[in-house]
Amino acid sequence: MPPNNLHFLITPEIAQAVDAHQPVVALESTVITHGLPYPENLALARDMESEIRQQGATPATIAVIEGQITIGLSDAQLEALARGAAAHKISSRDFAAAIAKRWNGGTTVAGTLVAAHAAGIGVFATGGIGGVHRDAPTDVSADLTQLSRTPVVVVCAGAKAILDLPATLEMLETLGVPVVGYQTDDFPAFYSSSSGLKASARADSPVEAAAIAHAHWSLGLESAILVAQPPPAEAALPLEAVNDAIQQALSEAQARHIRGQAVTPFLLARVSELTGGASLRTNLALLRNNARLAAHIAAELVKY
Repeated sequence: MPPNNLHFLITPEIAQAVDAHQPVVALESTVITHGLPYPENLALARDMESEIRQQGATPATIAVIEGQITIGLSDAQLEALARGAAAHKISSRDFAAAIAKRWNGGTTVAGTLVAAHAAGIGVFATGGIGGVHRDAPTDVSADLTQLSRTPVVVVCAGAKAILDLPATLEMLETLGVPVVGYQTDDFPAFYSSSSGLKASARADSPVEAAAIAHAHWSLGLESAILVAQPPPAEAALPLEAVNDAIQQALSEAQARHIRGQAVTPFLLARVSELTGGASLRTNLALLRNNARLAAHIAAELVKY
């Protein structure tokens, strides 16, 4: 348990699974509060938990509920977050304010990493990590720094396609975060199978992914292992078409002076509109796919 567990609430099911060294998969909640519209966000949250259970692991959706860092949500809490227009977006820097002010909110990749590691959870499934923003090299997500210091396997589809992917990959290298392509040598581009960039390693099975993570941490290294899985082939979008939509969305964001934490939700929503909903369908498919893979990796990791 975390050192000051007054600020944490972990469900008995998850606590027992962690104590018994059974597979547990953490899930973030900004995809519920800020990433997807209602009711798709609620259906997706339920589907990801169900997918993890079907693979024999325990899901642990993480959020802040009335100022408590909550690890494992009830269905009523999931629905309240999905409907909650006033929910905060909570990164690692925001926990103190969230606790003091008794906020409700969704945890980002960085925030979820902090909570998952504190609870002893070693695998986390998400869609895309944050990174370096296009045309704004000083706008760098806290996700990258947190990945560099949190020993958790993070299953994703690469970084969000709205970002500067080459700069993000360079930053991950600088921070010493292994980027493992799952059944690919390439770094996926979130909506698309390949960004044209190379991953630093490849794993062709959950066994290999878990072995890489175990070896990394056995050396005393403390960064996350980023396992980047392309979206399902039937849902993947052409890279050029996605980039055209992103460029238009970026221009609109700049014209409307949208900055800070508001940028990503705006761009994701606008790209969905510009692609006729195709990017949203891809997002939903890759999230379910990542939950499935994360459960398989978690089952292998607990064998060490």
